Amino acid sequence: MAYSGNPKEYSVAVLYGGTSGERPVSLNSGSSCAKALEGLGFKVTLIDTADTQDLSRLITDEFDVAFIALHGRGGEDGTIQGFLETLGIPYTGSGILASAQAINKSKTKELYAQAGLPVADSVTVGKGDPLNDDDLAGIMDEIGIPCVVKPATEGSSLGMTIVKDPADMRGAIDTALGVDDEAMVEQFIEGLELTVGVMGNDEPQALPVIQIVPTEDEFYNFHAKYAAGGSTHLCPAPISAELTEQLQNLAVAAHMVLGCKGVTRTDILVKDDGSCWILETNTLPGMTGTSLVPDAARAIGIEFPELCEKIVAMALE
Repeated sequence: MAYSGNPKEYSVAVLYGGTSGERPVSLNSGSSCAKALEGLGFKVTLIDTADTQDLSRLITDEFDVAFIALHGRGGEDGTIQGFLETLGIPYTGSGILASAQAINKSKTKELYAQAGLPVADSVTVGKGDPLNDDDLAGIMDEIGIPCVVKPATEGSSLGMTIVKDPADMRGAIDTALGVDDEAMVEQFIEGLELTVGVMGNDEPQALPVIQIVPTEDEFYNFHAKYAAGGSTHLCPAPISAELTEQLQNLAVAAHMVLGCKGVTRTDILVKDDGSCWILETNTLPGMTGTSLVPDAARAIGIEFPELCEKIVAMALE
């Protein structure tokens, strides 16, 4: 059913919380979205998916649409999407396959590369893989130092380390594997940190490009993303019109290559030589007071409540 334009006709379940390492961010996102939707007139029920009794309301109660404000595993990986499809409840964001592919950074990079999109060199290691000193040396020879070590399926920069000294490689991998079953060792690319939101299902459109400038931290880590004053968002980014168009085209291409729906946000690095490198695509970007997609939407006159309403409308297309 298409969205009628009258919020009062719809009962919305806002799914938030969950059990991933990004639970605190999700609680913030969900609360913000619920408040915005209620202000528009939607009938809103907040459901913490970490609570089985709460989750069962998706079965016992009637909802017209589920607004997914979850982040990380259990929310962005296709599992909750599969549950909602079984129940026949339309939901915001990408479907099962796109979610499962996008949450895994290694799989995402494979799909990007197959489509001809620019990605940094990387190696993925599993929790059970034997890694002796020769193995580590081989990885470092292939990827180079410095490099970035991060969990394959965690977001918000949890468990991420920039390795500058070869002696720190094993510890960095152990840190990543402490929160995930796979760790990705990726070439370190120094340059502008930029991100591009994309909105749409069949004909997605890019939002203004944002440049991220961490104010205190070395890179855009958890603190820089979510602490007040942790980073500065320059939107629109102070870059050329040509580079802006290139980045927006890359973000739309990434959205479509993964088969995404609704709103996504793709992170891209730009080196001094102008070359662009796609890092990852977030299928359920943060929707907090310091989040990037709401900033980008606001730059073209879409305030937060209207953005939430558009997300609901896309789910009902």
